[in-house]
Amino acid sequence: MDAETGNEVIRVAGLKHWFGTGEARKQVLYDIDLTLHRGEFVILLGASGSGKTTLLTLIGCLRQVEEGSVCLLGRELNGADEALLVTCRRELGFIFQAHNLHESLTALQNVRMGLEVHGRRAMGRWREAATHLLSLLGLEERLDYLPGNLSGGQKQRVAVARALVGNPRVVLADEPTAALDRASGHTVVEMLRDLGRMRGTTTLMVTHDPRIIEMADRIVRMEDGRIVEEGPPRPGLA
Repeated sequence: MDAETGNEVIRVAGLKHWFGTGEARKQVLYDIDLTLHRGEFVILLGASGSGKTTLLTLIGCLRQVEEGSVCLLGRELNGADEALLVTCRRELGFIFQAHNLHESLTALQNVRMGLEVHGRRAMGRWREAATHLLSLLGLEERLDYLPGNLSGGQKQRVAVARALVGNPRVVLADEPTAALDRASGHTVVEMLRDLGRMRGTTTLMVTHDPRIIEMADRIVRMEDGRIVEEGPPRPGLA
C-alpha cells in the first residue's frame, strides 16, 4: 500500500510479537487490531507487562514486525527495508519517560536535534522554532541551560519540544507526563490535542496518569498482550 486510506494514519491487523529464542521464546502480543485516524489523541492503558510499550515501538519502527500488519502513513512495515523505516521515522515524534537529552548541549541545541533528520531546509529557522516551543512549555528563561542545570520536569519538557519541533504527523509517547507536575502535564497534553485539531497530528500515548485520561478522544486498554477494551474515556478509568 503506497497511500493512506481515507483518514487512517495507523492500521494494525493481526499483529503478534515474541521475545527471546528457543525454549525461552515468549509471545507478548496476540492478534492486535487497532486503527488510528488523522488528528486523533488515543491513550493506551494497561498494567506493566501488558504489551503497551512493545506495541508502541513496533508502530514506531523501533522493532521489526514479525507477524501481522502494521501500516503507518500508508506504508507497510512488515518486511520493510531500512531505507523505508528511516523514511517513516522522519514522520514521527517520540516522547519517552526517559528524556535522553545530550548533557553537553543546551536546551535550545537539544531541541535543534529534532530538526536535523529533516535536512538543510528544515534547519533554516531552527532557533525561532525551538525558542517558540520551549517558551510555550515555560522554559523561555532556560534556553541556554545545560541539562545538568535543569530539574527533571524541565528536562522532560525539553524532550517534548524536541519531539514536536519537526511538526511530526504522528506522535508516539510513553509516559511523557510521569515526571511533570499537574500544570506542566496538562500543558503538554493540551499541546498535543491542539496539534491534532490544527495540523491533524495523530498521538498515541501510553500513560498511567489519571489526570489526563479524560482528555483523550479514545482509550485502548491492554491486558496480557491483548486489547480488551476500546472506547471513549469514562469516569474512574485509570
